[in-house]
Amino acid sequence: MIEEINPEKIYTPKETRDFLKISESTMKRMIKDGLISAYKVSGQYRIWGREILRLLSPEAVKGGEKVFLGIKSRVRKAIDKW
Repeated sequence: MIEEINPEKIYTPKETRDFLKISESTMKRMIKDGLISAYKVSGQYRIWGREILRLLSPEAVKGGEKVFLGIKSRVRKAIDKW
């Protein structure tokens, strides 16, 4: 059974990874890079449900595409310089 994401509930990174179907390293990178807001409580990260829903929204997908295309362009320029 798939649980519905409650925007007012607080989730652990593991629960968030399960919703997003991503690896632990990807989750850590997303938190570090600020792609998802997480708060430390007693040394452990916690994530609001609204943050998970924001990542799943169409606007977030469009933003991700924009970031990807920007990175791709920079990589191409760097390769062309070689």
